Amino acid sequence: MKHFKYLVLGTLFGIILTKSEVISWFRIQEMFRFQAFHMYGVIGSAIVVGIISIQLIKRNRLKSIDGEEIKLADKKFNHGIWIGGFIFGVGWAITGACPGPLFAQLGSGVGAAAVMIVAALAGTWTYSALREKLPY
Repeated sequence: MKHFKYLVLGTLFGIILTKSEVISWFRIQEMFRFQAFHMYGVIGSAIVVGIISIQLIKRNRLKSIDGEEIKLADKKFNHGIWIGGFIFGVGWAITGACPGPLFAQLGSGVGAAAVMIVAALAGTWTYSALREKLPY
């Protein structure tokens, strides 16, 4: 019962992803073919909200629900970031899904999402197994 709020939030998030059509394979293909602005608008809005939120957290020294100060460490750039981003983008373009909406796709009846979930888990496991050997 303690984690029920996360189930409710996850369900609401899935509904929002579904209603906004960001889990639609066709919308994702439109984006990668530069045929529609819809997905770019959603992603751009998320970036703007993220930038504003991070600035508010840093400037106002906001605290978490538990009362701890939220600390956001600066991240150092390395070449693994763009290599991983490229691999992620290719997978997203081929499958029509990124990890966020996979469960929403599965819940809305897209059976192929189960295969993509297994593939995402396999990729995560592979990364964890190879992480120490990858270039930084």
